[in-house]
Order: sequence, then C-alpha cells, then structure tokens
Amino acid sequence: MNIKVSKNAAALPDYSYAQVGGLALLVSLFSFFYYFRHSALLFYGDAVAHINIARRVFDSQTPGPLQLGTVWLPLPHVLTIPFVVSDALWQNGAGGSFVSMIAYVFGVVGIFRLVRGMLEANFSGNSKAKTTTVIGAWTAAFAYGANPNLIYMQTTAMTESLYLCLFIWAVVFFAACIREFQAADPVNNSSATNKSRAQIPLNRCAWCLVGAELTRYDGWFLAGATGVVAVIIVLWLGRSREIGDRPLHWMAVKFLLVVAAVPILWPTYNRLIYGNALEFATGDYSARAIELRVGAPNPALHSAGVAAIYFLKSAQLNMANGNWGRFWVAASFAALIFVIWRMRSQVVTILLLGIPLVFYALSMAYGSVPVHVSTWWPFATFNQRYGLQLLPLFAVSAGILTAVAFRFGASGRNKGKLVAAMIALIIASYATVWKAQPQCFTEAQNNWRIRYPLNAAVQRFITQLPHHSLFLMDLSEHVGVMEQAGIPLRQVVNSENHRLWVRPSDPQGLWERTLADPPRYVDFVIAFDGDQVDRYANKANLIELTEIHSTGQPGARIYAARVHLNQSR
Repeated sequence: MNIKVSKNAAALPDYSYAQVGGLALLVSLFSFFYYFRHSALLFYGDAVAHINIARRVFDSQTPGPLQLGTVWLPLPHVLTIPFVVSDALWQNGAGGSFVSMIAYVFGVVGIFRLVRGMLEANFSGNSKAKTTTVIGAWTAAFAYGANPNLIYMQTTAMTESLYLCLFIWAVVFFAACIREFQAADPVNNSSATNKSRAQIPLNRCAWCLVGAELTRYDGWFLAGATGVVAVIIVLWLGRSREIGDRPLHWMAVKFLLVVAAVPILWPTYNRLIYGNALEFATGDYSARAIELRVGAPNPALHSAGVAAIYFLKSAQLNMANGNWGRFWVAASFAALIFVIWRMRSQVVTILLLGIPLVFYALSMAYGSVPVHVSTWWPFATFNQRYGLQLLPLFAVSAGILTAVAFRFGASGRNKGKLVAAMIALIIASYATVWKAQPQCFTEAQNNWRIRYPLNAAVQRFITQLPHHSLFLMDLSEHVGVMEQAGIPLRQVVNSENHRLWVRPSDPQGLWERTLADPPRYVDFVIAFDGDQVDRYANKANLIELTEIHSTGQPGARIYAARVHLNQSR
C-alpha cells in the first residue's frame, strides 16, 4: 500500500528546546547535589542575606512586605519566599537555590533560541542552512551552560543566574521584534501584519526588562539602553515610511513607560519608607557605605578606561584560567566584525549583549563598586562574579563563529573538524577553570572561611541557651548565626523592626524601645563591635556572659538581662 504525504503536511515537532532544557536541568541538579554535599551553598555572605530577607517577610517580629528592605532589589527575595517556608530548606540554604537553578535552565534555553533566531534570519533556504543554525545554537548553549563559574553560582541564592536569564530573554524578544520590523514589505502591504506581530515580542521584552530591573541595578542600565535603541528604530522606520504611523509610535511609548516604572517606583518606595529616595544608593548598607567601612582599594577609581580593562580581565577569568581568556575576547571581536559584515540586522543584538562592559566600567570608576582580580593589583579576588555578565556575549559569539566556520570555512568532512575544534577550545578553556577551581567558588570559600569561626562560636553558645529565648541583635552582618542555630527570626528584635517612615525617630518602634531598655523585651543581647546594638543598646542592666574573638572579624559579646537572670534563679 502506497501512502502519499502531502507537501502541506505539518512538520515534525521540534524537540530541540526540550532537549537543551533537559540537559541543562541534569547539569543543574548534578551540580546542586555536589555543592550541597560539600556544604557550599552558603559560602557567600550575600547568599545568606538573600535567603534571610525572604524568610523575614513572614518570620519576624514585624512580618510583612516592608521586610524586603532596601539596597537589594526585591524580585529574587519574593520568588524565594515559598522555598524558605521550610525550616530545613532555610537552614541548609537549599531554599535559596531553586530560583537560581530554574533561571539557569531557562537561560541556557534562551541562549539557544537567541543564536538560532539570529542565524535563521541570515542562513536560510536549505538543509545545509538549517544544519548551520542548529550547530551554532547548540555550541552557544554549551558555551553558556557549561561555564564552571555559572554552574556554581546557579546552586546558590545569589542573583547572577536570575538576572542573566532575564537579560538573555529580554535580548531574545527584542531581537525577534527587530526581525519582524525588518520583514515589513510596504510593496506587498505587509507592514501592518509585521507591526502587529512585532508588538508581542516587544511587550515580552519589556516585561523581561522589568524583571531584570527588579533583580539587579544592571537592569536599569540595560533597560535605558534598550529604550534608546527602540526609539531610534521607531524614528528610523517612521522616516523611511515603511511602518511610520501613530500606532507604531504608541508601541514605543508603551514600551518606555513599562521599563521606566521600576526606576521611578523604587526611589518612591525608598522615600516613603526610609525618608530618602536614594537610600538604596547612599544609605548605611549601600555599596558606597560598605566601601567606606571595608576600605577595599579600588584600582579603577575615577578611570572608566582602567575599569573596563579590569572588568574584561574579570570576565576572562570567569571563562578560563591564565591567558586562555583572551580567546573569548578575540572571539567576541571576530563575531562582531562578521555580524557587521554579513549580518547587519543583528548588530544591535551583539551590542546589547556588550552593555555590561559599559555599565561596570562606569560603576567601578564612579559608583563605589571595586572589582579585584587575583592576577593584578591588589592581587585579591573581590566581586569576581561580576565578570559573568559578559558570559552571554561570549557564548553567542562562540555560536556564531562555529556556524560561520561550518558554513564558509571548509567543505566536506573538514566542516566537522572545524566544529569539533571549536568545541575542543571551549572544553579546554573550561578545563583550566576546573583545574584551578572556579574563581567565584574560590571567592565564596574565602568569604566563608573569614566568617565561619566567629559565627560558629556565637552559634554554639546561643544554642545552649533556653530554646524559646528572645534576642536583641543587629542581623545585617551576621544573620547566618540565627539561621544555622535554627532560631526563628521572630525571636530576634533587629533593625528592621521599626517604622522607618516616622522621622527623625519612631518612639513606638520595637527596635528603638528594645535598644533603650533590653530587659523589658528580650532575654539576651548579642553585640558585635561597632554594630548598632554595640553602639546604642543600654547596657546598664545587662550582664556580660561571654566575649568571643576571631581573626579578621569584629569581637562579639553576649549579654543576659538581669531581670531574666533573677527570674531564672
């Protein structure tokens, strides 16, 4: 029996995205269990803080959304809340991993889709072109998902994985929007159709940018740059009269209004709650204030050029150890040159992926955000993870170059050899990172080794105290003590338990009342040298139980309130 297949029959389903996502999920789960087994999820002090900000929204003396605080943007903490309801997931840090892991998987799929879309727009028409796009997309996804530093970061509660995912998908949708605009054909009267089709990816891009803006301040700069590009495109299309009408301009206006919402609302929130619209930038826990307290040298201070060089070096060290990192920078330049030459419609995409270089150069030079690399002065590792922001650019560049090598570099069997050579270079590059240990992991481990002795000593002492005791403590630097001790945050009066919007002080605030008269409200007081409890708590009716010191850390003193000691007798 002969079966005729119609030429118009539906194509076989494309499982490429599911395959990419499935492999990324396996990598994510394997790495999570590995680092969980080695107790490395909470090496970063910031990871501990992120988990506990999410936790205190419902576990606090004064629970509620205002516990989200300032400085750090709220989206990562809001998404983490469901996963830290469990005491076990809160204590071991696993509750902070799920959001990062999910974002990692979607980020890998996003890179695959981005490169596939870029290549399909320029290499199309036959099976050879389809093979080219698939090879390029898979190479880019591999370069992104196999990065050792990202693999570690996505197991923690740090915000890099989530931001990179939103960054990538914002670029994916913006690139799709541009392609729809460029596909407009005024001769065949298809401009209206393409315009309406462009509305969907533009809206999705806007919401991805909103998510990025609510995750890291990098997103504010990205949204601004994307908004400028959107306006330029609209003006250009209007001038060329391909799609020059009022609805098109209204699309751009709506896009700008959506992405402008966060930079307007966040300072407003800070003004209403903290009395200072720039509290996140100038307050006690801002990057500027922390730099002044820590006194870390900034080798790029007031020099955007030097800052750009340091940031590029940081990015290289996230990709490879030693001089191997230069391969990735060279690959990016080569990909940019090819895109300008043969894929001009994709130039905007490449430039948007390079936005982190501009943002961090300015932040390092003028925004109190130092980045140290181990190979240059001051020969330390600090904020090394910021270099991961260029990983999408490097991965996309690798995908493009692999596709170019396959399409134009050789013929026959040599094509496979060129692709294999590119994959081998990526593997060799990442092998140097694994051999030397990922820089982000090293930085986190060093961070933990400094914090651990003091925190562990305080933790051991307070676990011997009555189980339902109430504490007065400034949680800003040492919240991990309570987390590891398994003491709910609702048993701790801390600096977030007051109404900051009442100025100059809140006479009814729990925090202020407890500082003024600790025995009336708590059983024990924990003070670290120089923190708010040490400086402002009334110690007249307190009895010092112990004093704890650790190299490189402020001393800790634990007090008991006399009234509670008398009652216990």
